[in-house]
Order: sequence, then C-alpha cells, then structure tokens
Amino acid sequence: MIGYEKLEVWQISIELVTDVYRLVKLLPKEETYALSDQIRRSAVSIPSNIAEGSSRNSKKEFIQFLYIALGSLCELETQILIAKNVGYINDFKDIKEKITSIKKMLNALITSIKRAV
Repeated sequence: MIGYEKLEVWQISIELVTDVYRLVKLLPKEETYALSDQIRRSAVSIPSNIAEGSSRNSKKEFIQFLYIALGSLCELETQILIAKNVGYINDFKDIKEKITSIKKMLNALITSIKRAV
C-alpha cells in the first residue's frame, strides 16, 4: 500500500490540523468542551483516517477510510462556519482554501484508487 507520509493530501491535512489548533485558541473559554472540542476532533480525524486507511489490507478498505476523512473534512467546514456565523472568528480564508484543496485531493485519490480496483 501507499506510505501515507508521502501523500500530499495527508501532509496538507496535518498543516490544516495545526491551523485549526491555532484557530481554536481564539474561541471563548465557554466553548472549550463544545464547539472547540468538536472542531479539534474532526480536524484530527482527517489525517488519522488517511493514515489508517493506507495501512489496511485492501484498496476497498482504503477508499472507505478516505470517505470517512472526507466526511470529517465536511464536518470541520460546517463547524468553522458556525464559529464564524456566531462571531467567534472573522477570517478563515486560509483554512477554507486548505479545506477546498483537501476535498479535491481526496476525491481525486478515491477516483484513482477506484480505477485501480
């Protein structure tokens, strides 16, 4: 199987997690165990599922984990939008661009693996 550390989508996902952790520090303390925690968990889930899926026994399983990563990415996007809409953050342009980029990469990787199955 593919070494996940070499996958650009995994590398950018790790960058995204770092960005998200910095962003969460800006949220109010009352969100520590609510929105902040959810945002961190969904962000960490993205590269984690890419890594776990790459170590599975089949391409079909890898694809399933990539779909889970994609779901976590969409969850993260929604949570950050909520944080923006309630006034906790103003600018998340860089994170939004990374999310969009990762979505495209995950979809392309899934398509590529499906062709090889």
